[in-house]
Amino acid sequence: MIDAIVTVPPYAPYLRQVVNHPIVSGIRLNTVMPIQGKLEDTLKNLKSLGKDLWIDLKYRQLRVTGYWVPPFTEIELSHEIELDTTKPVTAYFSDGRQKATILRQEKNKLFMQEGPRRVIGPGESLNIKDPSLKILGGLTETDKEYLRVGKKLGIDTYMLSYVEAQKDLYDVLTYHPQAIIAEKIESRKGLQYVDSGWKGQRLMAARGDLYVELERPHQIIGAMKDIIKQDPKAIAASRIFPSLAYTLEPACEDIGDVDSLMQMGYKTFMLGDDVAMKESSVMSALNLLEEMARSYERK
Repeated sequence: MIDAIVTVPPYAPYLRQVVNHPIVSGIRLNTVMPIQGKLEDTLKNLKSLGKDLWIDLKYRQLRVTGYWVPPFTEIELSHEIELDTTKPVTAYFSDGRQKATILRQEKNKLFMQEGPRRVIGPGESLNIKDPSLKILGGLTETDKEYLRVGKKLGIDTYMLSYVEAQKDLYDVLTYHPQAIIAEKIESRKGLQYVDSGWKGQRLMAARGDLYVELERPHQIIGAMKDIIKQDPKAIAASRIFPSLAYTLEPACEDIGDVDSLMQMGYKTFMLGDDVAMKESSVMSALNLLEEMARSYERK
């Protein structure tokens, strides 16, 4: 049976319609979304909707803190890093659609040569594909707070970003021993970990960052096949029906993409932030996925 996990803005007025959709098995809270009032109250409300609540921990994913205005600016990151900038290094923004050159790096600060020519805002992710990159630290303070409150409320389902080794899971289990972890594979190191004899609970092919991190674009096909081969319950996440974020007429290539994933063996799909921000787009995506699932399961 094909099912969906849906990213939800925590205070959206259409949450009940989403969880009542027959194909929805769970909801995902992106922890970069701002919380009003007490975190405990927000998580209680989301848990009360009656579907699995997946809390997405950012872990070693690089994100921007604060507002920065390129060009010739510094950008502060969520983690300290080590990076060889004796040669040009590129940073990628907006799911790889924009890029800029890093001139210098100090601890958690990047000093940029140029763009992207827009304001860089807090919570944005960025990618650095250079092999010299080392990300220092693991769970953020926000991650730890979600784990503490989640454990108190009996929330056991978590997604962990940029998993690259078995030991990464222990960082979560130290705070919440009962945690059920979906391991987000988002890098070449993550793929190497999967291929080296993965024995975890569940994998997620997190295509938002994984596609950017690969050396060549076409390698996403092999990566998706490798992940579902290792874990038949793997979740296909992000870049699912992205055209519906802008129009209610889905793009032909979006339909073909999801059909290809179904033929590979994926049965659980996660709708990302872009589609989930409006009721019309998220419900259209769910309806389309449901119809495609019916056609596929009749074969």
